[in-house]
This record gives sequence, C-alpha cells and structure tokens, in this order.
Amino acid sequence: MTGRLAGKVAVVTGAAQGIGWGLARAFAGEGAWVVLADQHEDAARARAAELASEHPGRADAVAIDVSDEASTAAAAAAVRELTGRVDLLVCNAGVVRADGVLTQPVADFDLVTDVNYRGYFLTVRAFAPLMVAQHAAEPDAWFDIVEINSKSGLEGSRANFAYAGSKFGGVGLTQSFALELVDHHIKVNAVCPGNYLDGPLWSDPERGLFAQYLRAGKVPGATSVADVRAFYEAKVPMGRGCTPADIARAVLYLVEQTYETGQALPVTGGQVMLP
Repeated sequence: MTGRLAGKVAVVTGAAQGIGWGLARAFAGEGAWVVLADQHEDAARARAAELASEHPGRADAVAIDVSDEASTAAAAAAVRELTGRVDLLVCNAGVVRADGVLTQPVADFDLVTDVNYRGYFLTVRAFAPLMVAQHAAEPDAWFDIVEINSKSGLEGSRANFAYAGSKFGGVGLTQSFALELVDHHIKVNAVCPGNYLDGPLWSDPERGLFAQYLRAGKVPGATSVADVRAFYEAKVPMGRGCTPADIARAVLYLVEQTYETGQALPVTGGQVMLP
C-alpha cells in the first residue's frame, strides 16, 4: 500500500455526496482506510461499497447525525470497533440556509448553527478521545483533525449570515481545539474552500445555493440561476469554482505539515486573500 495516507484511518463526515465523497475517494487513492460517516446511512454504505470495489478492504460506513450527542458517540464507538484507530478526522458535514437577518426563520438559523457549529464540537468531542488514547500508546505519533470550513468563515456573507456566523465560530473552535489538543499530538486545522459550484450544495434545483440565493435576492439584478452562477464565477480571479480535488490537496498539505496547527487555510482561487 502506497500513498501519502498509507496505513492511516481517515473518517469523513458528510461523505455520501459532494465534497465529502470527493475527499473520501481522494484519501482512499492515497492509501487510507476511509470510513464514510453520514446521516444518510444507506447512501454512505452504497458509496463505501463503490469505494471498496476500487480499494478492497479499505472502505466502511457508519451512521452519524453530527448535531446529536448520542449519534456522534455511537459513530465513534462504531469506528473504533471497525478500525481500532483514527488518524485523520475530517469534519465536513454542513448545511446552508440563506436568507437576510430581517426575514430568516429562527428554525433555519438553529439548523445551520446545530449542524455547522455544534456539530463540529460534538464530532471532535466524540472522536478526539480515540486519538488521545492512541498518543498514549504511540508517544511519537501525530494525528489530525481538519474542519472543512468556508471562505465565509473568513469574511461576512450578505443574506447568508447564519452560515457565515457558524463558520466564523468554526475557526474559533479550530484555534481553541488546537491549543488544547496539541499536548496529545493532535493537530487541528481548517480548510476554507471557495464555492464548489458544481456540487449539490450549489446546484440542487430546489435546495441548492443558486436557487436559494436567487430567491433571497442575494445577487442584485439576477433573474435566473445562470445569472447567479455567472456572478460568483466572476468573483474568482482564477475564473472557476473550487473542486473536491483542490480541497483534498489542502487537507493532505495540512496532514503532511509537521509544524502547523490552529490555521484556517483559504482555497479560494484568489477570491479571499489573507493579509
């Protein structure tokens, strides 16, 4: 077995579709044993079977609702039973409900906060003890937690405040977890992607962000989904949306980097540039 993750166990939440599925495939290609964790258990198991057909014996699936304490604990226990360890935890599960501060239903705000912010905390709290125990047994080994955050965790987002707020909070959690867990040889970082315009989060005809942003009036003058897409493509100096491959490369960089923790790494094609 070869690759940058050879011999490692990687757990990816929200892995049944979109970015999470792209990351799972990339990690398996780099030699990892990948556990796909998703609240849609049947879809996750179908994806795991697809991955196992390409990489025999190196893909499994578990059910998880990241916003539920009992579910995250059960998922961590299931992973421990399946693999015996976790070397890389990627907290990718997330939701978006775009609307303005004057009109967004409280229920939508609560959903985004529960999944993106509370869910990140609960997932780390459930899985980090496995890494702590591994460090006790392997004092020289290092482990990684990576949150898939967003460029909206680095700058505000008009008519999408709930999502941006949850992602800003995620950066705060990343920095705080990094300070606390470094003594156990656990690095904690975040990747802040630009817009994955071809993924279901954006392109779903009813719930996707193109449709949501059009309904919310987020793009002035837009009268169609095509107008919204063109607006967001024009904001990127490199002229395209982010892809799972771009994000996977960033995660692998953070895993390989032995002298970095608590960082929020932009992967935005130049749309967001840190000072």
